This record gives sequence, C-alpha cells and structure tokens, in this order.
Amino acid sequence: MHIAFGVLFKLYWMHELSAPSLFVVREFDTPDVEGWEFFTESHGVKIYRLYNETSGLYEYKVYGTLDDCPPDVCSEVYLDLEYRKKWDSYVSELYEREANGMKVIYWDVAYPFPMSHRDYVYKREYKELEHNGQKVYAVMAKSVECSEIPEKSGVIRVDDYKQSCVLTTDGKVGSKAFMRYYDNPKGMIPTWLINWGAKTGVPSFLTMMQKACRTYPEYKAKRMAATS
Repeated sequence: MHIAFGVLFKLYWMHELSAPSLFVVREFDTPDVEGWEFFTESHGVKIYRLYNETSGLYEYKVYGTLDDCPPDVCSEVYLDLEYRKKWDSYVSELYEREANGMKVIYWDVAYPFPMSHRDYVYKREYKELEHNGQKVYAVMAKSVECSEIPEKSGVIRVDDYKQSCVLTTDGKVGSKAFMRYYDNPKGMIPTWLINWGAKTGVPSFLTMMQKACRTYPEYKAKRMAATS
C-alpha cells in the first residue's frame, strides 16, 4: 500500500510543479485568486480563502514578504526540523523517520488551552526550480496514513492536510513567499476561533520565521562546532 501511495504522491507532486511557471508566474507575478475570497491583510501579508463544501472549512492562499531574509536561508530554516523546535513555540514534538516503508515527518502541535493537541504524519518534497534566471524554492507536504505511528491518547490526529510553500527573491535582499494550505483540525472548534487563528496565526508564523532566519547562521555555526 505504501508503494502505491508513493507513486500517487509523486504524480501529485509532478502535477503541482510540472512547470516552474505554475507557481511563479501565476502566484508571484500575477496572483491567481479568481474564485477566491479576500480574507484579510496584515503586516504585508495578504490571505485569500476558498470554501470547501465537503468539510465546511476553508483552504487558504497566503502572499507575503520577509524583508531581510534571502530565500535560500528561508528555505533552510523552513526545512530544518531541529531548528524549528527552538523557534516555534507551538511545536510539542517534531521528527522525521522511516515508517511503513517511506520517510515521514511526525508533528505534534500544541493548541491553546483548553483545546487538545493535534498531530500530523506527512510526507514532504523539496524542489529547487528556476524562473527568469532566479531560483525558486518549493516545499510540498501532504498527510499520509501510517500504521507504524499510531494515534496517541488525548491527541487528535489530523489526516486531511496539505501545504505548499514557495520562496523566491524579492529583488533586493529579502524573499517573496507564497503558501497554500488546508487542514481539517477536527473536534469542536468554533468557526470564529478558526477564523481568528487564520487571520493572526499566519502573519505571526512569518514574523517568527523571519526572526529565526536572522539567527540561523549563528545557530548553524554553533551546531557545527558542537559536532566537529
């Protein structure tokens, strides 16, 4: 079963990134938001949403900038799971391992009290592309079934999750970022709280990530010194 899923995941990835222009031209040069509802704008971050009739939840598109963080550093920070444990206060547990014949990431997210933690098991793909002479860094994640990482008591497993993150230069010293994501957190979470989280959580995450990018070179140097 894991082999069949691996093939499907690769096909999905090839469809998402079959041409660099799919993300870059449509989303960076001219955002493709036809049919999407403008949701909010805060701290230079614009968010659009699309209603999912099946779940009653929304999928989101996010456009933002990280002014003083180059895209190669941003992509490293985004991919570095050990470092994320240090700068993302919502991470309760995070690791990558082999399970069910594939490499997956386990992520336990601490939701605000009194809500239960949510956890995710997902596959991740990373690609470096090129558009108009500029590098584009793309990361895609999608939830998977994984019997070797069973659900934990008191933690709600999110099994309907997908996210794409694309980074490129802003033409100066920073990065332009595009994210598209959807997840179904399950449980009895009020709609107003989900909306509040979407409006404040993404800009807050980008702010935290920007700070993390600034201190990443120092973190890497210390880690290398400790292992040498």
